Amino acid sequence: MDEDLIAGHLQELRRGTVVLACLTTLAQPRYGYALLETLAEAGFAVEGNTLYPLLRRLEKQGLLTSEWNTDEARPRKFYRVSPDGAAVLDQLMTEWRSLDAAIGSLDGAADRGDTR
Repeated sequence: MDEDLIAGHLQELRRGTVVLACLTTLAQPRYGYALLETLAEAGFAVEGNTLYPLLRRLEKQGLLTSEWNTDEARPRKFYRVSPDGAAVLDQLMTEWRSLDAAIGSLDGAADRGDTR
């Protein structure tokens, strides 16, 4: 099997779900690096050069809010889901569950030998 081919498809799959993962995780405020760590610990590794532009885009779209915390030695920008972001997350989760169920039924059909 061509490893590059598989890697490309996995990258597409992850790219399609990283917004969902970020919105889900940012129900609790986190700064960027903590979000990277949380996602990685959950098995959803994302690189910083992917995450930080995404956070800026989601904030510009009104799906995230941010604020600077200057209480620590180094200022950190904390992100959290906005009310609009929470509404979008609800819709995306509904669609995700529907897609998961559809793939599950297709997978079950393949296991049974159905060729519909």
